[in-house]
Amino acid sequence: MEATLWQRAASFAARAHAGGLRKDGCTPYVAHPFRVAMTVRHVFGCDDDVAIAAALLHDTIEDTATDYDEIHEHFGARVADCVAALTKNKSLPEGEREAAYDAHLARGPWQARLVKLADVYDNTIDRTPRTPQTAEKMGRLRARALRLAAADADRPEVARAIEAVRALG
Repeated sequence: MEATLWQRAASFAARAHAGGLRKDGCTPYVAHPFRVAMTVRHVFGCDDDVAIAAALLHDTIEDTATDYDEIHEHFGARVADCVAALTKNKSLPEGEREAAYDAHLARGPWQARLVKLADVYDNTIDRTPRTPQTAEKMGRLRARALRLAAADADRPEVARAIEAVRALG
C-alpha cells in the first residue's frame, strides 16, 4: 500500500524543515506546518487532500531550498500551485511584496486561502501572550486573510475557517 498524499507531504515537510526552529529558539519549525494541517482538518473540518498537503508544505518554497518544480514533481500541479500562491517573493521590496502576495493569493486556488486562514490561526495562537505590537500585527494579518477568503465563504469549510479566525479576536 502506498502512502497517501498527506503522509508523503508530512514526510517531505519534515525533511525540508529539518533543523529549523520557531522564533522561540526551541520548537522545531516543522511543528508549525503540522499544526496548520491539523487546523485545516480538525478545526476547519476540511478533508480535501490538496488543502491538507498544501498546509503541510506551505512554507517549503519560502523558507527552505525547495522550489516549485520539486513540489510539482512530488505532489502534482494542484498542490504546487497552492504552495506557490502561499509563497512571498522575497526579491521584491516589502511594500510591493505584500501587495503582490495578496494578488497572487487572491488568484490562487481556494485551498490556498483556506491554508492562509489556518496559518494565521496557528500564528495567532502560537504568539500568546502578545506585546501590543504583536497583537496589532496579528490583527492586520487576520484582517487580510479574512478579506481574501471572503470570496470563498460559500464553501462550508471556508465558512467554518472564517468563523474560527474571527473568534480569535
